[in-house]
Amino acid sequence: MTQPRPRDSAATKALLLDAATAEFAEHGPAGARIDRIAERAGANKRLIYVYFGDKNQLFDAVVEEEARAVFEAAPMADGDLNAFAAARYDHMLANTASRRLATWRTLERIEPSAAEIDRFRARVEAVTAAQRDGRVRGDLPAADLFAIVLRMTESWLSAPPALIAAVGSESRFGEHRAALLEAVRGVVDPR
Repeated sequence: MTQPRPRDSAATKALLLDAATAEFAEHGPAGARIDRIAERAGANKRLIYVYFGDKNQLFDAVVEEEARAVFEAAPMADGDLNAFAAARYDHMLANTASRRLATWRTLERIEPSAAEIDRFRARVEAVTAAQRDGRVRGDLPAADLFAIVLRMTESWLSAPPALIAAVGSESRFGEHRAALLEAVRGVVDPR
């Protein structure tokens, strides 16, 4: 007689998180459905409540995981805003779900987690250190300089569809990357 295999809770939790990421990216927090998440994960929906709590807590877990992934994909320990801009643009271009989740998060929920605040604080501190060392311009507050570069990395990725259509197509993303990096250099290089 075969013994039932013990449930791998970490694997099930990861499957649920992946399924929730896809569901929330597609439908947003209000439109996402627990039943669809469970079905996508091939898991019992009760486990969503066991592992994550309610749907809002699951959305928070998805947002935290995506934010962590974006921060890891675009490190900035030394305050190098040029490398940060390139890495963040590349990551966001390759990860449509991250872009969509960031938009949903902005539209639906604005409360940052403590971990997110700490990650941003560390980045602003890295820019401050780079300013002290003369590696980036020092005439703007570090927080403002970082915020400007952060938004520049999304300028083409969140451009209105009519603008994208007016200049050709989405194939322009490579050209935009080069223009983005040149613009970032112009903004951050010491004066």
